[in-house]
Amino acid sequence: MTTPPRWNGRFDPASSDRGLGALSEVRVPVSRRPDEASARTGAGRGQGKGRRGPADPVRALMHHHHDLCARAVDPLEIAAGLEAHGVTDRTAARFRHRDVFSLAEELYARVPRAEEPAPPAVPAPGRAPAARMALGVLWLLPGALSAATAFAALRVDAIRKDATVGLVVGAGGAALTVIALWLCLRRGPLRVHGSGRGGRIAYVLGAGWLLGYAAVGDWLLTGFLDGRRPYEAAPATQAATLLALAVAPAAWCARWFAVRARRQLAVSRGLEEFAAAVRPMFAGVVTAFLCALAALVLAARLAVPGSPPVATPPSMAEAAVLALCGLLFLARLLAVHGFRRAALIGIAAACAVQAVALATAAAARLPGAAPLGAPVARLTAAHGTAAIPAAACGAAALALLIHAFGALCRASAHGGPGARTARTAPATGTAPNRAP
Repeated sequence: MTTPPRWNGRFDPASSDRGLGALSEVRVPVSRRPDEASARTGAGRGQGKGRRGPADPVRALMHHHHDLCARAVDPLEIAAGLEAHGVTDRTAARFRHRDVFSLAEELYARVPRAEEPAPPAVPAPGRAPAARMALGVLWLLPGALSAATAFAALRVDAIRKDATVGLVVGAGGAALTVIALWLCLRRGPLRVHGSGRGGRIAYVLGAGWLLGYAAVGDWLLTGFLDGRRPYEAAPATQAATLLALAVAPAAWCARWFAVRARRQLAVSRGLEEFAAAVRPMFAGVVTAFLCALAALVLAARLAVPGSPPVATPPSMAEAAVLALCGLLFLARLLAVHGFRRAALIGIAAACAVQAVALATAAAARLPGAAPLGAPVARLTAAHGTAAIPAAACGAAALALLIHAFGALCRASAHGGPGARTARTAPATGTAPNRAP
C-alpha cells in the first residue's frame, strides 16, 4: 500500500488513491513577493546579505571616470587624474587594490580607448641631437641678443656722443630680444598648455608691469619723493640683460625637473613614495636656478658698460632683479604644470605692492597728504628705492615657493595635459577634454 504523500505538512486524502501522480494537480499558493517566501522558508537570507556590496567594485569607478580612462595614453595619466579627484591609496584599498597605480592599471586595461594614438614616427638618425641642440641655442638667444644690444648701444652712445643712434640700436636689439623670448615661451619646457586668452592676457599684463617697473620704477619713485632727477640707462640695461640671460637656466631647470619627475612617476608604487622622491628634486632645481642667477650677475656686469665692478657685492637694485627673476621662474613653472591661477595671484600681488608704493608717493605731494608717503619714504631712505621691488617680488616669490612645494610634488602635476586639466574639472566624475 502506497503511503499517502505529505505536502507542506498537510495530508491530502483526495490524493491517497491516485498516488504520487496527483501531486502535479495540487495547487500550492505562491507568493508574488520573493522576500515573503524567503522570510517564511529562511532561504535567501544569506543571499540578500551578500548583495549589499557590488561583486565588482571597480565597475562603478570605471563609469565614474570613463572619459579620463578612455582618453588616457598610459596608466600614469589615469593615476594622476584619480589623485586630482581625491583618490588616495587608502581609497584604492576599498577597491581591493594596494595603491592608486595598480588601480589605474586595471582601469587602463578594462576601459577601451576612445581613440588610439598614432604610433610615433621613428626619428631619423642624428635628428634628435640636432633638435636638442637647436632648442638649446634658442634658450641662449635672448640673453645673447640682449647683452650684445646693451654693449653696442652704450658704446655707440659713448663714442659718437649721439643719443639718437644709441636709441635706434637699442630699440632694434630690444625688438629682436622680445621675438626670441616669445619663441622660447612658445616652444620647449616653458610653454603653457591649454591656457585661455584671458589667462594669457593677464599674465602678459602682469609680467609687463613688473618688467616696466624694473626699467623706470625706481626713477619714478625717486621723482615723486625727492623731485625730478635725470634718467640713468645703465641700471635698467643691466636689469634687462640679467632677465634675458636668466631664460636659459630657467628653461634647463624646468626641463630637467619635468623629465625626472615623469621618470619617477613611472617607477613609483604609491603617492607618498612619489612625493618623497620629487621634493628633493624640486629643492635642487630651485637651488640650481638661484646659483645660476648669482653667476649671471657677473656676466651682466661685464656685458653692460657703466655697471658696478665685478668684485663688489650685489647691490639692492641687483637683489630686486634677482627677486624678479625668481618670481617669474616660479610663476612660469607653476603655470606649465597647470597651476595658472596661483601663478597669476603671485604676479598680481607683486604688481599691487609696487603700484601702491607709487600711488602713495605720488599722493604725498598733494597738500595735506604728506603722511601717506611716510612709510615709503622711510623705507627708501634706509635701503634705497630698490627696496620696494625687492620686497614685493621677494615676498611673492617666497609665497609661490611654499605653494609649489605642495603642488608640484603631486602626481597629478606630471600626468600629461589630461591630468593637468583634470583638477579644474567639476567633481562629477568626467574629466575634461585634453588640451591640444
